[in-house]
Amino acid sequence: MPARRIGRRYDLIEEIGFGGMGSVWRGYDTVLDREIAVKLIRYTQIHSPTDAAEFAARFRREARITAQIRHHGVPQVYDAVLDADLSEVYLVMELVEGANTLRHYLEPGAPLPIAWAVSVTAQIATALSYAHALPVVHRDLKPDNILLTPGGAVKIIDFGIAALLTAGAPKLTMTGALLGSMPYMSPEQAIGAKPTPRTDLYALGCILYEMLCGYPVFDGAGPIVLHHHASTAPVPPRELRAEVPAELDRLVLELLAKKPEQRPGDAAEVYERLLPLLPPPGSVPGPSEAHLTGMPDPTVIFRRPNAPLRPEQAAPTVQFRGALPATAPISDKVLEQRLEHRLAEFRDLVAAGRTLQAADVLSGILEPAGRVFGADSPRVLELRFDIALARFHGGEFRKARMEFDALAAASARVKGFADELTIECRKFAANCRVELGELTEALSGMRAVLDDVRATQSDGSEVALELRLALGRLLALIGRHAEARTMLSELYEDLLLLRGINDPLTREAEEALERLIDDDPAARGQERS
Repeated sequence: MPARRIGRRYDLIEEIGFGGMGSVWRGYDTVLDREIAVKLIRYTQIHSPTDAAEFAARFRREARITAQIRHHGVPQVYDAVLDADLSEVYLVMELVEGANTLRHYLEPGAPLPIAWAVSVTAQIATALSYAHALPVVHRDLKPDNILLTPGGAVKIIDFGIAALLTAGAPKLTMTGALLGSMPYMSPEQAIGAKPTPRTDLYALGCILYEMLCGYPVFDGAGPIVLHHHASTAPVPPRELRAEVPAELDRLVLELLAKKPEQRPGDAAEVYERLLPLLPPPGSVPGPSEAHLTGMPDPTVIFRRPNAPLRPEQAAPTVQFRGALPATAPISDKVLEQRLEHRLAEFRDLVAAGRTLQAADVLSGILEPAGRVFGADSPRVLELRFDIALARFHGGEFRKARMEFDALAAASARVKGFADELTIECRKFAANCRVELGELTEALSGMRAVLDDVRATQSDGSEVALELRLALGRLLALIGRHAEARTMLSELYEDLLLLRGINDPLTREAEEALERLIDDDPAARGQERS
């Protein structure tokens, strides 16, 4: 199914979320060739031109304010679009790839590890401090609006949405339901008072309580929960879970104070009180802090602060999940039709310079193609090569390198180390390493592939000539000028004999050699002598 284009720029690829405010889509910015999240906002309370004007003003205000929150714990707003007739109202935002909501990790009767809960809360508090400084109040903080990335980072979503949908609206919907999330609603919200930063702190206390105790602070339905929020003292966490530290117990109860002025002064104070409970840098999780297999570890942010991205953390290929829904196995004929369609779309995107979106589109056909043709079939290997090459030209060198390495191994296993596809993958893997600054590994890889080409083809084959030029440039780049000059001089002489002085590759070799001589004083001296 072709992507839907909105705003003449954004392609909607697949729906990844749906709720009362509308839907969220994974999309592509066709100008910048990057993945984005598009939040389509549905608003049904417009009954007159006055309603429309008020909504438009609120939308612009909330979008502008939310875009001012400059913290990695809040997805960035890239664009806000509101058509004159309100037929399209949406926000274009940073896409948080691979994340689940905190709700995904909350199970009734299953408290989370204390260090895990504290680390999540500290990250939320930090992000809130940046928002409250503007000031921006979330108004609807709940586990469904908290994302956890695979690396353990916390992201707060839907800032401004509650204000957008409830400002100027009646307190009750037409069915009598209160706007908001009652398990996390502060006493002042329940009576319609103006939310403040301490309103968010109450919700944060509800979230922390649920993580520590395995149950919401007040359970039940409808008005009963609101009554408890307003009038009932919560059961202290330590009475439900003895290992909860006394200072953490006190903080939770203060966050849940009925009167805003009795809560901590701000989110920064919450963080400071959590700080002694956070795992220190360099520490190792203990047995009691272990989290379930497959869950992200929010403690790693504090155990290994500002840690670098490890190569294995970069996924080699982003699957286009919306291309072929998981259904019964498709026939060869249907697959051929879909493959032809995807390849045509891939070529159009590459021609338009949108290589990363092109790679994403084509990756969606890999799994069904592998099932029908075989994972190591020539068709599938060629698809993988096209995807890796698109990522290379799109500047995703780490992902491209991982795919070229894996593909070279698969191709060598099926076709042999001297096969054209194997050689191409090894060559591009070396080029990726050059772009990533992995020059020693690139040099080793390039020399190895050149040796294999010389052994199976000839020193004057097209692939060998191109590799000799690349190797000469690489030697010059890492400062091995004498070797580079020898390599490029011999290549230039061979090219003059094989192709002539006007051949493009001959001219490239000549320019590389002249540049090397200009940059190397010793070589210039030899030229003069």
